[in-house]
Amino acid sequence: MTVTVERSGSVAVLTIDNPPVNALNTAVRARLVGLVAETEADPSITAVVLRGAGKLFVGGADLAEFDRPPEEPTLPEVIRRIEAAGKPWVAAIHGPALGGGLELALGCHHRVALPGATLGLPEVTLGFIPGAGGTQRLPRLVGIEAAVPVIAERDMLDSARAARMGLLDRIIEGDLTEGAVAFAAALTDCVPPASQRPLADPGVEFWDRAEARIGKAAKGAAAPLAALRAVRQGVEQGIREGLRHERETFLALKASEESAALRYLFRAERAALRPADLRGVAPREIGLVGVVGGGTMGSGIAAAFRNAGLRVVMSERDATALEKGLGTVRALFEAAERRGLITSEEAEARRAGLSGCVGLEGLADCDLVVEAVFEDLAVKRAVFADLGGLCRADAILATNTSYIDPRGIVAGSVSGDRVVGMHFFSPAQIMKLVEIIPLPETSAPVLATVFDLARRLGKVPVRSGICEGFIGNRILRRYRAEAEALLREGVPFADIDAAMRGFGYAMGPFEMQDMAGLDISFLNREAARARGEDVPEAPGDLLVRAGRKGIKTGAGWYDYAPGDRSPRHSTEAARIIAALAGADRPVAAEVIVERLTGALAAEGAAILAEGIAASPADIDLVQVHGYGFPRARGGPMFQKDRKQNP
Repeated sequence: MTVTVERSGSVAVLTIDNPPVNALNTAVRARLVGLVAETEADPSITAVVLRGAGKLFVGGADLAEFDRPPEEPTLPEVIRRIEAAGKPWVAAIHGPALGGGLELALGCHHRVALPGATLGLPEVTLGFIPGAGGTQRLPRLVGIEAAVPVIAERDMLDSARAARMGLLDRIIEGDLTEGAVAFAAALTDCVPPASQRPLADPGVEFWDRAEARIGKAAKGAAAPLAALRAVRQGVEQGIREGLRHERETFLALKASEESAALRYLFRAERAALRPADLRGVAPREIGLVGVVGGGTMGSGIAAAFRNAGLRVVMSERDATALEKGLGTVRALFEAAERRGLITSEEAEARRAGLSGCVGLEGLADCDLVVEAVFEDLAVKRAVFADLGGLCRADAILATNTSYIDPRGIVAGSVSGDRVVGMHFFSPAQIMKLVEIIPLPETSAPVLATVFDLARRLGKVPVRSGICEGFIGNRILRRYRAEAEALLREGVPFADIDAAMRGFGYAMGPFEMQDMAGLDISFLNREAARARGEDVPEAPGDLLVRAGRKGIKTGAGWYDYAPGDRSPRHSTEAARIIAALAGADRPVAAEVIVERLTGALAAEGAAILAEGIAASPADIDLVQVHGYGFPRARGGPMFQKDRKQNP
């Protein structure tokens, strides 16, 4: 039974029990409609309490139904029936009440919640807007200024804020069901439902400011501004027109390519946290983490672990380098405090859980050690040889290598069953992607532990097989090679960058090189040449030899003013690369996009064929979360599939 019924005196307690998130699928909706009629017909029932089983109220609609035409009864119909009931309905909320779950609660006459509840309308993150009255009822309960950030800007409410805004009638301390039943039993009549509450128009100036703010943050996504327009429609034209407009917009956006891409990524992200082959494997307890290296990457990794509440010991080769690394981490916490992301107490707690040591001896008691030293095989091998003798036998040893085969790093020094690659992306305290690279011997508990750690860190973990560059950097090499091929064919590099920005990237491939530093790839190619490999000269090599290494030197593919990271066209860069660039041959932006995204998909297909990645979704997660592929486009493999199967 998807919705169960119990009696507590004159109050009927309805419990939605549809694990794992009590999604409002067709069976739940049909059952609720039937129960509205049953409770209305029973004269011994004076009120109804609606609650969710398990750890939450309702997590939202059933996304599995989104690829099908709407099925009766729809959620708007369920809510209309509840609103029209002659007996008061009380939503008793614990845990999350999200999307359709909050809309269902808005349709009840009253709402009570436990202190730890979370309420929100996150539909815009999936490319559509609330479709069961959320854009109309929430403003009539809490006011337009408070409602717009929830509806269009992904603002989430805790119980305290929701109560202050008027969304909750009461916060229940203690047993939620008992408190909700007592609240419901004391009601003598139905209050006017949210849809009948008055609502004043805040005026053109408010709408203009909101549109500018939301449009800027949306970065081209359609849903946020559509959500704002739905709110405004209901204010200016009335609730009936507002509900009609909302539903029409919801259905149109739900059928869009953008929404399909965002829902696809949402499912992939949830699946990534719990790989099927590890679901029965218990992760180990991790409390103390060691980080070897205090450079940019090591500092970011240390900050990421401290942000998740794990104690961290940073190791460096000497006291000066150690203090610099620790200072970098502390500065990250101070910056977060200045921006209001954490309180001063939280910043102090994060600093207190950070310590350091010179050499590796101070890492002996760590549950996990992450090596984040320079990307050099000999250096990394030396670190692991020492760690193998210092650390506990059950300690997990991870390498942050971005290219090197981890088997070569530990060969002959450490048992491979406790070793794993954890490739963080810079800045590690911000970027969500972590490539997890197991050795053939890596044990299942070790692998389960690092996936669980990724979840605790708020990261998206993707397992990769072993090859040069793993999934992400291998595809990046193909992407850059294709961009350079276009350049050699005469397409100006600024045109290539502009086309990819128009597609949705934050920056194009040449701007990205300037940001990362052209000398990194240059040094890799020089090392390969020193080994006797036949590595052709790249246009970027010419720029580096001319002293143009990117933003850090004020010049690369573009020129940069001091203190300004904005790229400016450079005739000097064009002159330097002229020997390797073709005569100017401008092409349409869509042709550039097709070439570059096609290269991404082609390399992704090769990676799949070799078994380096387990699924197309894994490749898309790497591209979206590690390399800036526009989220609203789903990923190169998603794009390829849609073209082949429209």
